[in-house]
Amino acid sequence: MNARTLRAILPTWPALAWPPHWQALAGLLLLLALALPWTRGALEASMWRHMLLQLPLLALAGALMAAALPARSRTALARWNAQGISGLVLVAVVLAVLMVPRVLDLALRSAGVEAAKFAALVLAGAALRLSWAPAGRIVQGFFLGNTLPMTFVVGQLYVDAPLRLCNAYLLDDQERLGHWLMALAAVLASAWLARVFWQLARAPQQQSPTDHG
Repeated sequence: MNARTLRAILPTWPALAWPPHWQALAGLLLLLALALPWTRGALEASMWRHMLLQLPLLALAGALMAAALPARSRTALARWNAQGISGLVLVAVVLAVLMVPRVLDLALRSAGVEAAKFAALVLAGAALRLSWAPAGRIVQGFFLGNTLPMTFVVGQLYVDAPLRLCNAYLLDDQERLGHWLMALAAVLASAWLARVFWQLARAPQQQSPTDHG
């Protein structure tokens, strides 16, 4: 995946267009920073920071480190990741598991669960990067059509639940996270649809010089 392709897919993440070794180094440094006790404590002290800052940043670290994957390894992985389906299924499963309130509680109490959370998110971030472009619009739409409604429903559950779903967090923190999850799902869906319509609108303009040539 070259820099031009990455800029077309993720224009808001300029770091993904850096040279591969710089991306991998940035991802490793980000992962090490997130693993520091002080950083973990600050992010996991709040339910919304735990889910909406720490989890995406861990996935970003994995996506950046995937840049250092050799071409031979990418080719081998592509054999079982046709159209990015296997990778996106992995991402969806990781997201679904980590949205379970009990898992967040266990991650705070068990070092083993916390380590598994870190590893799963780094792997999911790498899988997302390697799978997004091969997936194409149809598979991307199917993936987002499942994960974003799930995110919205979980957010609604957090808002409507009369009791705390996570023992480690207060009810108002839970409600705040719920509102953020619903807003995030709506924004991501709107952004992806807007980009698809923009690409479709540009396609005839890009083809017209060839058609008339």
